[in-house]
Amino acid sequence: MTGVLLLQSSPPKLQDVQKKIFSKDALNFIANLHREFDTRIDKLYNERLRRSAIKSAEGLNFKVSPERNDKSWKVGPLPIRLQNRHLDLGDVSASNTAHFTAALKADVQGVQVDFDDGHCPTWRNQLLAFNNIYLAVHGKLQGAPISIATCPILMLRPRAWNMIDHDILIDGKEAIGPLVDFGILMHHNAKKLYEANSGPYFYLSKLEGSNEAQLWNEIFVWTQKQLDLPHGTIKACVLIENILSTFELEEILFQLKDHCMGLNCGIWDYCASIIAKFGDRKEFLLPDRNKYVNMDRKFLDSYMKTVVHTCHARGALATGGMAASVLNPGTDGSDNGSKKIINKVLEAKMKEIESGVDGFMVYDSRIVPHVNELWKKSGALPNQIHRILDLNVTAQDLLTIPSGGVTMQGLKHNVAVAILFIYHWLAGIGHFFYNGNVEDSATAEISRAQIWQWIRFGPALEDDPNINVTPKLVEKVASIFASHAHKNLCRSNAERKRLTAAKYMCLEIFLSRNPPEFITSYLNDNHKFRTLHNKSLLSNL
Repeated sequence: MTGVLLLQSSPPKLQDVQKKIFSKDALNFIANLHREFDTRIDKLYNERLRRSAIKSAEGLNFKVSPERNDKSWKVGPLPIRLQNRHLDLGDVSASNTAHFTAALKADVQGVQVDFDDGHCPTWRNQLLAFNNIYLAVHGKLQGAPISIATCPILMLRPRAWNMIDHDILIDGKEAIGPLVDFGILMHHNAKKLYEANSGPYFYLSKLEGSNEAQLWNEIFVWTQKQLDLPHGTIKACVLIENILSTFELEEILFQLKDHCMGLNCGIWDYCASIIAKFGDRKEFLLPDRNKYVNMDRKFLDSYMKTVVHTCHARGALATGGMAASVLNPGTDGSDNGSKKIINKVLEAKMKEIESGVDGFMVYDSRIVPHVNELWKKSGALPNQIHRILDLNVTAQDLLTIPSGGVTMQGLKHNVAVAILFIYHWLAGIGHFFYNGNVEDSATAEISRAQIWQWIRFGPALEDDPNINVTPKLVEKVASIFASHAHKNLCRSNAERKRLTAAKYMCLEIFLSRNPPEFITSYLNDNHKFRTLHNKSLLSNL
């Protein structure tokens, strides 16, 4: 008896996949991983609850620690395949076989294989993703290169700590999402990736401080011993998506130093975290994000430069965010409309290169050749670690929100993104396209957080100062959008019902007194989502 209970039977045609992925050995492995770290993770959750009760940025400053004061240490040496991190494809859910297979043939350094922002963790999606990664690593994925060594490196991104796996019980407790993802991926693929000099490499999402980096490091050390891998084999890039973690960059790198490749900037999750932590104070009212929130603004420019400076001083890589622009279907990028989009992406990415970043992500593979050309033109070496910025960023620089107002267009856009994200999640899809961009949980997070904040403070609209943001106005905008989407997006009665449900779920979190910190937790724990995806499966109880 392993102490592991899979609560769902396998979806149709995936019986053999479920048996293979959750074999007896794999179940034993994730059970032992949970037993080893369960108490520590509960402590992490309690620490997060304690911190979330502190709604003041006063006194928030860079951590004072021995590791920050000691200028001599560096992160461990980077393996050859990690020394050039110019370009990754982002938001690649391996549950989408065609998208994943195409990504493995792209001319990029890495593929962000996503179980987090761009992935919806239904039981079916989890099985498909685990299996496709297994097939790719073992040279058996139809249409993909036979050797994983010739593919871009897989940057495996497990779910973040906020995600519980409701489909698995371990010793009578629901499993922890990131431990399930990490454990299954390591158990099935780590040895093969190590032998191919191709990993295992990870992205770690939504860390809130160095204590969480320390926990991941201990998980890495334990897992390497269990699988007979040399110490330091696992390498991870930490996504700095939380305002609190920005004040502990040195300490995060230090805790992971034997297993760290660097840090990454994620603008929308980062901005949403500012609202989540301090957004019920008026000085943290974030203006229309499309008009006033970008990397040129001081608080975000300071954030990126602090990440670059800290990484390079410690021999680590600093990577920028993802270009979310998507070209129109069917175009090869040579038409005028596509050229405009591509030039806009290149302009933004050139600024990041000039800021010293070592790489970044794009979503649309058709933009890849143009970005590769940009790196060549910039005369860049495989990385820019040699560039140490002369920097003096203060806590105030990171915490001063840009001025600017709220526009009707910004309100409509945020409402649409939030509703459509929930609509797609209820369908088991973790990212979607809207107005020429790929949208995922990060953009849904900032969209719904801004609307909640605007309702809280009721700012006047820039385009009509006689109109303030009110619950009534938001409800009206949501209803008009839902009515439009019913006619233009939904093709069946089931889809219309799902769109209506998405609208009401959005209004619930827009109006909440204490909104959930993560939209994905809210959805993952929601009975409607769980019912929709389990109704066709037999219970194993």
